[in-house]
Parts: sequence; structure tokens; C-alpha cells
Amino acid sequence: MTTRTVTTDWLASHLNDPALRVIDVSMAKIVGREPIIYPALTLIPNSQDGQLESALTDIDAPLPNTAPTRAHVNRWLVGQAIQSQQRIVLYDNQGCYSAPRAWWVLQSMGMTQSVLLQGGLPQWQQEQRPITHSYSSPEPVVDAVQAVPQSGWFVTAQEVMAAIQQNSALILDARSPGRFYGKSTEPRPGMRAGHMPGAKNLPFAEVLDGHGFKSVAQLRALFQTLGATPVTPLIMTCGSGITACVIGVAARLAGYQDVRVYDGSWSEWGANQSLPVVTD
Repeated sequence: MTTRTVTTDWLASHLNDPALRVIDVSMAKIVGREPIIYPALTLIPNSQDGQLESALTDIDAPLPNTAPTRAHVNRWLVGQAIQSQQRIVLYDNQGCYSAPRAWWVLQSMGMTQSVLLQGGLPQWQQEQRPITHSYSSPEPVVDAVQAVPQSGWFVTAQEVMAAIQQNSALILDARSPGRFYGKSTEPRPGMRAGHMPGAKNLPFAEVLDGHGFKSVAQLRALFQTLGATPVTPLIMTCGSGITACVIGVAARLAGYQDVRVYDGSWSEWGANQSLPVVTD
């Protein structure tokens, strides 16, 4: 499976293509417990509202940002009026923050036509391209594409524990060094501080260069410094499964094929007293 990104130049030249769906999958910015209120929504023209945190997430699950079920994704595909021949371009307002999560979820459901906009909205705005302040509403379709769940994208806590015990995968944690080494307080109550035994720290910002991903050569060099060979199985984790997808996409771009995300991430592991935690 080849990870696909498209450039802002490419999107600008295809923006009015009827076979394209441009979808904003930004997450709400939170300051303390209150969301930032923007005076005006800033979007790429023809954008649809991806509703990542509601429609493309299992909000009934006990853990935050849990991957959606097939039924959730099928409802999302109908709502976005996605047909089989259409390409889905995903972007967010941070550059490459939550769009990789949406891409990962859609790929896990067989949506191989989904791609990431390299640099996202910040890159688009930096280049002074046109913007809009309202979402487009797609015309309903009767033949929306159907999700087909794929293996090899997500792992459970049990699978992570088995990988630790068998030393069968390299576990990379996208959280900050302070959280990884247990020096910073976890943002969620009841979380133990530290990381999984044998895991290595790869803060997600280290795979980015400005608003987008680093070059393939830079990413390969970065993963090599962490001990990953071209065939090393990789398990990505973070706080709640969002930035794990950022480093997961980076690994895919670098050519790694066996890359999986631990969906529960530290929200599950840190709260489960039966799972081992270290701080060294």
C-alpha cells in the first residue's frame, strides 16, 4: 500500500473536478476546557465538513478518539456523498495533525482513494491561495461507496503486550519527551506517567518540516536512527491515537509496510494498572 499525498499546486489545479471530494478534518482547538471561538471559519474552497471528532469517531466508546466501526464509516461516506470513482483529499488547519488520523481510519476501511494534502490549510494560506468561510453541501447520492474493513492498521493492548514480550516490533511513542519519560503530568486524570517497556520516543513534530512531512530521505534516516530496518514491524502510539497516525503516515512515506497504530494508546495503557509502565 503506497501512502499518497498531493501538493497544494495539484489541488489548486483540480479543485473544481467533480470526481474530487475535498474534506476538512480539523479538530477543535482547546484552551483549558474551552474551545477557541474563531471569528470566521477559514477553508479551502469546495470543502466539506469531515466531522472527524463526531462522525468519523466512535463517540460511544469508553476511550477518547476511538476508531469508528464499519457502520460509522458507511454513514460518513453517505453523508459526504463519496462514490467509488471519487478521490478524497483530506486536510486540517494545523498542517499535518488530524488529517493523518482521518486517512488512517479510511485506509483501514478500504478507502484507498483517500489522500493527504501536504501542508494542509497553513500551506495553502501561506501561498495566498483562495479561501472560503463556509462548507459545501454535497448532493446526496444513492450509490455511496461501502467500507470494507482491512487488517494490519490497528492493534489492541493485548497485541502490544505480546509484541513487548516477544520483542517482535519496534514501539514508537509520539508524545512529548516530558510525558514519555514521566516528567510531565498527564493531561487526563488517572493516567500513570511514563511509557511502555522497550518503547522509543518519536515526538510527532520530528517527522514534520514546517507544515508538511519531511522528505522521504529524511524520514528514512530518522527511523534508522531509532533502530528500524526496512522490514521492522512498527507499532505507533501516543496519547489517544491521533498523533500516532502522524508518525504512522511518516513511516509509510518512508517505505515501511508493516506499520500499525495502537488505537487505545496511553489513554488505555496508562489507566490500566495491570499493564507495565517504565520511566527510564
